Amino acid sequence: MPDPIKTRQLFDEISAFSRKLRAHFDSMVRERGLTLPRARAMFALLRRDGLNQRELSEILELETPTVVRLLDSMEAQAFIERRADETDRRAKLVYLTPGGKELALEIDTMAAALRGDLLQDLDEGELDAALKVLTSLSGRLQDLKAGEGQA
Repeated sequence: MPDPIKTRQLFDEISAFSRKLRAHFDSMVRERGLTLPRARAMFALLRRDGLNQRELSEILELETPTVVRLLDSMEAQAFIERRADETDRRAKLVYLTPGGKELALEIDTMAAALRGDLLQDLDEGELDAALKVLTSLSGRLQDLKAGEGQA
């Protein structure tokens, strides 16, 4: 059994790092007229343009009404456009505009540079070990959540 002091320290560090990373990245994208949630939506649309609002809600782990407000603001900034889904008239598909795609690619480049700066002193073995630990913890948390649903 791992040392309880070290396990608490590990989770405290993960939590603190996550908060600091989000705050830092949010300040970076604000310089481009975005917020962290808008940048995350743009990243999702860069990977797969034409998502519907429900899919985007799942990817961003946000409630649908929150995503609708997010998309309203992004549409007002001319970053995205919503189009009717030919297979489901009630659904709207979300696409980056040319200007939105250009900005999304710029933000993606900024994110890659930040990752590079943060990881510059790690060798492949350290990166592999960190990735293995975090992937394992995420999987265990998912298993716990699934177990709660069965109770």
